[in-house]
Amino acid sequence: MNILPQAVSTRRLFFGLTLLLAPLYLSSASRAEEVKQPVSFVNDVIPILTKAGCNMGTCHAKAGGGQNGFQLSLLGFEPLEDYDSLVKEAHGRRLFPVAPTQSLLLTKATNETPHGGGKRLNRDSDGYRLIQRWIEEGAKWKTGAEPELVSVEVQPERGLVEMGEKQQLKAIAKYSDGSTRNVTHTALYESNIKSMADVDEEGLVKVNDIPGKVAIMVRYQGKIAVFTAAIPLNAPIQKVPSEKNFIDQHVFANLKELGIPPSPVCDDATFLRRVTIDICGRFPTEEETKTFLDSTEADKRDKLVERLLQSPNYADYFASKWTPLLKNRRDAASDITPNFAFHAWIRDSMLANVPYDQLVRELLGATGTVVSNPPVAWYKRVKDPKEQLEDIAQLFLGVRMQCAQCHHHPFERWSQDDYYGLAAFFSQIGRKPTGVQGEDLIFHQRGMAQAKNVKSGEMLKPVALGDSVGEISPDEDPRLKLVNWMSSPENPFFAKALVNRYWKHFFKRALIEPEDDIRDTNPPSNPELMAALEEHFIKSGFDLKALVKVITQSHTYQLSSMPNEYNLHDRQNYSRFYPRRLQAEVMLDSIDDLAGSTSSFANLPPGTRAIALPDNSYTNSSAFLKVFGRPNSASVCECEREQTSSLAQSLHLMNSSEVKSKLAAGGGRAAQLAKEDEPIEARVKGLYMAAFSREPRPEELKTAIEFLTTPVEDGKTKADAKKKPTNKDFQDLIWALMNTKEFLFNH
Repeated sequence: MNILPQAVSTRRLFFGLTLLLAPLYLSSASRAEEVKQPVSFVNDVIPILTKAGCNMGTCHAKAGGGQNGFQLSLLGFEPLEDYDSLVKEAHGRRLFPVAPTQSLLLTKATNETPHGGGKRLNRDSDGYRLIQRWIEEGAKWKTGAEPELVSVEVQPERGLVEMGEKQQLKAIAKYSDGSTRNVTHTALYESNIKSMADVDEEGLVKVNDIPGKVAIMVRYQGKIAVFTAAIPLNAPIQKVPSEKNFIDQHVFANLKELGIPPSPVCDDATFLRRVTIDICGRFPTEEETKTFLDSTEADKRDKLVERLLQSPNYADYFASKWTPLLKNRRDAASDITPNFAFHAWIRDSMLANVPYDQLVRELLGATGTVVSNPPVAWYKRVKDPKEQLEDIAQLFLGVRMQCAQCHHHPFERWSQDDYYGLAAFFSQIGRKPTGVQGEDLIFHQRGMAQAKNVKSGEMLKPVALGDSVGEISPDEDPRLKLVNWMSSPENPFFAKALVNRYWKHFFKRALIEPEDDIRDTNPPSNPELMAALEEHFIKSGFDLKALVKVITQSHTYQLSSMPNEYNLHDRQNYSRFYPRRLQAEVMLDSIDDLAGSTSSFANLPPGTRAIALPDNSYTNSSAFLKVFGRPNSASVCECEREQTSSLAQSLHLMNSSEVKSKLAAGGGRAAQLAKEDEPIEARVKGLYMAAFSREPRPEELKTAIEFLTTPVEDGKTKADAKKKPTNKDFQDLIWALMNTKEFLFNH
């Protein structure tokens, strides 16, 4: 059979169909090309470089110095500068339009050309192909009317994720033209507590075995969203203490949601010692302890809090909290007068319960001399407007602005304009020398308040973290405008920062941790409680004592520190009281009280307690205060106060000559107890009351009496012989008590 004619006929048919369909194919391909949008440098290339880590501080970010002269803006916050660096710098050597795949930008990223940062992109990745296409299209800055990124959204925003489970996040970018884009693979992810949850580069969250709330920050091109996960323990909750106020309502509701049973309310002795330390910075006296424990009044705890808040010790203790944060630092002998005056102003304000907003107003708006107006001393210590704005923002607003001086804040929305706009509030502070060496008269210098953005060269008017405070005339002090904005009930930072700081004072852990790093990407562990505390503080007229009262009178504060079988690992939900080591000043005073000794301080009257010391000079002159971490007044961060334990501290308590001399003081407690005729049992009970605010347990009493009365064996002593306790015996017993965790910690 001849099949040639049939084959030829088939080929002709195929060729004919090809000619017929080719226009349709070409038309379809053309339409596909029309649909494919040009590559945008801002919306496409920058996110790839950011995801690859090219513009991080350790690589080519300007904030980190930029490796080998190639500098990009941190996280791509300045795309025009990045475009110039890539396209125009170094004679355009980083791009090779004739052969895009040979561009240094791509060969370095794939490590085909040796790269200190290693391989950042794969040749077959979408990111590689997109950058290649951008170069092929001419490496344009703009492709036309490009939409701007408006926001980024994470899905879901909240979720309940069981221990050990995973949650995939989805990041959606929203643009000014109403379009959206799935940017899950190019967004950046970071957990705020990595011990609770990890997240990988693709947004997959893996939850660990610690219950509580954890936040995952999703960042895309300077826009941020947050996913909050609740990790339940799901333990049975059979009993919860009664709710005394709104604090208990929110804390206990959170514990029920997470399935974390709270510990019971502590006993009277524990509460007495705990609240006296936290409010007054001292142990209860033996008389106070006996009176409180013997009382049968139902509201005796509430009345105790009221009494403590009226005590001068409260003012001393909280002045010792505020003065280091406000840098009441002695650098020269001439600083004595301003330092003492400033400390006295803080202390008197605490005692008189001056409203917090008024206190801040008196500080920021201070004019005159230290003698006539002690708050002026702050301006003696903090002279640079940039340091002034940074300290004020961190201390009173909980916002860390230091990064924004040089570049856009990596975790927040603050830019350099925000930084210098805040600096402008301090631009008209005038100084005149006075007759006292080192002292200036502070005044408002008439003129237009403004500050120069050193990067753009633009002169900026005062702006409060993006909020306008209105026009400020040359005759107005811009600092007062700033305080008006800060103390407004609508201010999102002022009240929140204070209640968060005070919450940490009483609970060891702030609702937002660290306590001075408030930002959208670092949400509170209990948002509802935070909002309620803010509202209470504002409605009270910024009453500090009212805040202390509502905290310490809550059952949440009064929970036992002893964990139950479920809440041992809870670190952020306040299911029990978290023990913390005594502060250096409190510990020194407490050792003196227990040993019956005193500590002497230069230029201060005998009997001055360590919590009443006015400045940092006493830290430098006291080995005890230094080793136990009293701050040096160099920073507005509470982290300057060292609260962790160390070997040096243990050795100081056990072997230092300072502690030994206190125990052996001639008129000290050991000497007095050795002379007394009271039964040994009564003397031991008195020691326990002084050290722990409780009587010894039967086994403790038995051990102590045996130690005091059993003679040293010398081969001649009868087995049942007893001896009279000596001064040295009581010294040893006091030494043993002061080295226990029960003494050294507030629990």
